[in-house]
Amino acid sequence: MKNAPLAQRIDQIDWQRVTANLDSDGWALADQLLTAEECDSLAALYPQNEHFRSRVVMANHNFGRGEYKYFAYPLPALVADLRTALYRPLAAVANRWNEYLSIDTRYPEEHGRYLEQCHRAGQSRPTPLLLQYGEGDFNCLHQDLYGEQVFPLQAAFLLCEPEMDFSGGEFVLTEQRPRMQSRAQVVPLRKGDAVIFAVHQRPQKGSRGYYRVNMRHGVSRLRGGRRPTAGIIFHDAT
Repeated sequence: MKNAPLAQRIDQIDWQRVTANLDSDGWALADQLLTAEECDSLAALYPQNEHFRSRVVMANHNFGRGEYKYFAYPLPALVADLRTALYRPLAAVANRWNEYLSIDTRYPEEHGRYLEQCHRAGQSRPTPLLLQYGEGDFNCLHQDLYGEQVFPLQAAFLLCEPEMDFSGGEFVLTEQRPRMQSRAQVVPLRKGDAVIFAVHQRPQKGSRGYYRVNMRHGVSRLRGGRRPTAGIIFHDAT
């Protein structure tokens, strides 16, 4: 599977398992979705400013420590292919979640059609990004909301090898259920792995039907090394 074309690798993901994990926990792992060469090629884009529309230094906004850059259109081929190929199976999950939560919004099968909706709503700036963390850096718990149009799921790819290239820097998710204390989950990632997770809320079945669970994500403090990461967000920004 590792040497197959990207679209084929995504098709071969155990989507039944991924869907079940998303429903139960709000996140799921796609193991070794990117090759080492693809990870290295993505990470190598960071100093090439022509690929990006903006740079954010987290400490300047109290987001944490570290920095990230948003890609510009046209997206690099690998980023565009990931966004397009992952969207279709996730749109089915997103539509089912909205049905559970009595939300009227339904997402089209093709990502291009969904981007048209975003652009008509005034959200036309691309949101895929590369993040860079060094020793002592971290990312505060947050949600990636950029306007009224919000696709309920997103993905993050670890582009380096833990305990070889860096230490610490675990990917962390928290969920807040009504009238309950928050639950934290640490997602174990290796180079090339993708974590797919809820952007904002997910449905949870209770005794009286489904209710909304609020989710946030972040990265714990790095103890050493460098940790490049790619984020794939499916809605565009205002």
